[in-house]
Amino acid sequence: MHDSWILPDWPAPAGVRAAVSTRIGPGLSSPPYDRFNLGTRCGDDAEAVLSNRRALMQALGLPSAPRWLRQVHGTTVAELGPLADGEEPKADAAVSRVPGTVLAILTADCLPVLLCSDDGGEIGAAHAGWRGLAAGVIEATVQSMTVRPEHLLAWLGPCIGPRHYEIDAAVRDAFLAVDAQAEAAFQSTRAGHWQCDLALLARQRLHRLGVTRIHGGGFDTFGDARLYSYRRDGAASGRFASLIWTRTRSAT
Repeated sequence: MHDSWILPDWPAPAGVRAAVSTRIGPGLSSPPYDRFNLGTRCGDDAEAVLSNRRALMQALGLPSAPRWLRQVHGTTVAELGPLADGEEPKADAAVSRVPGTVLAILTADCLPVLLCSDDGGEIGAAHAGWRGLAAGVIEATVQSMTVRPEHLLAWLGPCIGPRHYEIDAAVRDAFLAVDAQAEAAFQSTRAGHWQCDLALLARQRLHRLGVTRIHGGGFDTFGDARLYSYRRDGAASGRFASLIWTRTRSAT
């Protein structure tokens, strides 16, 4: 693991690549965004962000421009191919079966979930904050993929860890209303408040769907200075990207 990147440690098939950017990549953003903010909707200079996105492409040798989404904490899943016109679909997840497509999720505490099929022919990515997770964004993403859940691998990226993520009864109740076993993801802190383990909630939902090979987790954006955290940094927090892509057939 290089400080500028987090490279998922998972048994993805040949041809599938994934990476997570950090605050300290090769970018041009200025304080309070450090160098490598990739979010266009958090107050940073637009030209700096666009330059950072070009630097991201070059540094990772991406086969095409990332398919950025206009994320709204919902459950819409976009089916995408390589970028053609600069469009950013209003969606919180994406899937692709087109070689050379780069899927991208922007976060600063929410959970990015990356998926790929055993044969490397299909990839998916989801933005799972508590609202989207409770509403079923992971379920919607898996159901949008053509392969059966038992033929999928999942990787859970950096999100705010339970030690730093305190929620109220409304959040807890949203999960318990769907699955009583979600109780395991909440630890009481004070009256009406709990620590929330987003990664565990995601694991539970993936298991229920039949996706049992789940890797990653164990990160904490709030406690890791390399990563952006909205709860730690406030409204001026930048965004880092979790990306998954397939090589083109001509790539070696």
